[in-house]
Amino acid sequence: MQKIYRIGQIVPSSNTTMETEIPAMLGARQQIRPERFTFHSSRMRMKKVVKEELAAMDAESDRCAVELSDARVDVLGYACLVAIMAMGHGYHRVSEQRLQAHTAANGADAPVITSAGALVNALQVIGAKRIVVVAPYMKPLTELVVDYIRNEGYDVLDYRALEIPDNLDVGRHDPARLPDIVAQMDTRDVDAIVLSACVQMPSLPAVAKVEALTGKPVVTAAVATTYAMLKALDLEPVVPGAGALLSGAY
Repeated sequence: MQKIYRIGQIVPSSNTTMETEIPAMLGARQQIRPERFTFHSSRMRMKKVVKEELAAMDAESDRCAVELSDARVDVLGYACLVAIMAMGHGYHRVSEQRLQAHTAANGADAPVITSAGALVNALQVIGAKRIVVVAPYMKPLTELVVDYIRNEGYDVLDYRALEIPDNLDVGRHDPARLPDIVAQMDTRDVDAIVLSACVQMPSLPAVAKVEALTGKPVVTAAVATTYAMLKALDLEPVVPGAGALLSGAY
């Protein structure tokens, strides 16, 4: 019988992208590998990408983990990078452990992936040390994200804050604009490009183009989360068209 994996996602209520890009990547994988996936979400209230709303939203993640474990999902993804990073250095480890404990207490122990943890771990996987970052947040939150990444041991040589305060507007940002944004950055000495340090800003259609433009590996929060989910499920982390991390080389 064909194995079907249940993918759970803890999603901000105004997020419209993670439930499209993750299924798109795993759907593309289904064209080349036998495993099949279904997708299940629980939502946390958040409309404006500001620190106060992010903290209140994060408090709802415990409820979401329990709800998804009721569905006996095989892996959970916490789909908000900045909410985790806004809670302080290293918080992705605290969140992952706490939320997994909730699933275990509910009799449905499942690994928990945060997009924040997935991103910093993805940079380690590809051997990147020096990076540039594109993020949709206002500058203070973008600087908070950059500081979090630097605290994990990476050298952020440059970053762009697109300063989009409304989360729905972040989801409407045209990914076709990303190559031009990256072209304005000095990427000559970097090891990798973080094309979207946000699971709400669409970026998947631009990943291959930016890799071709720069000759550098490109990761995004969504790509990194997909990689981490596949590894947690003990499946080959390969997705056609999703960049170097999911090329099968790692």
